[in-house]
Amino acid sequence: MKILLAEYAVGAGLDGTLMLEGAAMLRTLVESFSRLGHEVSYLSSGPKLAAGKVITSSTDDFEKVLEDEACRCDAGLVIGPDGILAGLTEIIESNTTNLGCSAESVRLCADKLECTRVLQSSSIDVPRLIFGDHEGLCVIKPRFGCASEGIRISFCNDAEDGCFANEYIEGEHLSVSLISGKKILPLSVNRQFIEINSTKPGSQVRYHGNMIPYRTDDENELFAVAGATARALKCNGYIGIDIVQGEKNYVVDVNPRPTSAIFGLSRVMKAEIGELLLKNISGELPDSVELKGEFSFTKEDFEDIL
Repeated sequence: MKILLAEYAVGAGLDGTLMLEGAAMLRTLVESFSRLGHEVSYLSSGPKLAAGKVITSSTDDFEKVLEDEACRCDAGLVIGPDGILAGLTEIIESNTTNLGCSAESVRLCADKLECTRVLQSSSIDVPRLIFGDHEGLCVIKPRFGCASEGIRISFCNDAEDGCFANEYIEGEHLSVSLISGKKILPLSVNRQFIEINSTKPGSQVRYHGNMIPYRTDDENELFAVAGATARALKCNGYIGIDIVQGEKNYVVDVNPRPTSAIFGLSRVMKAEIGELLLKNISGELPDSVELKGEFSFTKEDFEDIL
C-alpha cells in the first residue's frame, strides 16, 4: 500500500521542541509502515528520515502538498496542533482513507471545555468545572490549546478570555495509549513526567516525558476509563488519554492523534503500530498486545532524532 504520513511541525518547518517531538512521532510511524513493506511518503520542510520518501513542504504550502499527495495514496494520517488538526484531517478524509480520528471528533476533543462537558454527560470522571468567583486551588486552561501549553495553577478563578477553570486534582499523572475503532485495543498505561508547583500562583504545568509502560494493579480500570472516553468522543485510530489518578481516575485531556508516548511504546510493543492502524480500518484488531520491558524518555532524548 501507499501510505502518506504528515506531521505539521516537521512539514511546516516549526522550530524547537515541537519540531523534535513531531519528528519522533513521525519517524516512529514511518519506520513501522516501512518495516511492513509499504511504500511510505512523508511531508518535510527539510529534515530527512532514514526510511520513507520525503515530500518537500513548507508553512505556505503544507495544506496544498498534503492534498496533492493524499489523492495518490491508499491511506494517510496527519498529526498537528489541535487548533488546525480538524482542517488537515478533512483534507485526508476527502482524498484517501483516514487512519486517524474523524475531523468531527478532532474538533470536539480540541474544544477542552466542550469535551469536558461531553465526558461529564457520559458519566466519566473529570475535574469539576469552576464558574464565577472561587477561592481555592484550581487549574486555568486555554479552551483551545495543545499539550500543556498555557495551563497554569491559580489560587482563584482568574481565567482570562479564551480560558476556563477546573478544580485541581492531586494525584499520579498517567496516560493511556489505545487504538479505537469497531473495538477498543488498549496498548499501555504510561507514567507522565509532569512538573507542577502547586504552591506558587501562576506556576506552569510542564510535560517532560514518559515511562512506558507503567505497571499498576489498576491497569484494567484505567483501560476501561480510557475506552469509555474514546467511545463517548467517537475517536478512531491511535489516541492518547491523560488521566490524573487521585481518589478517582480523572480524565484531564484527550489527544485524538498519535502522541509522543508512541516513541517509547514502539520500543516495548511486539506488534507493529502500522499494522494495528491498518487492521483497525478493517475491524480486525487483536484482543491485546504484548509489551516487553519498559522504556523511559525525556524531551532531551528527541534531540538525536534528526
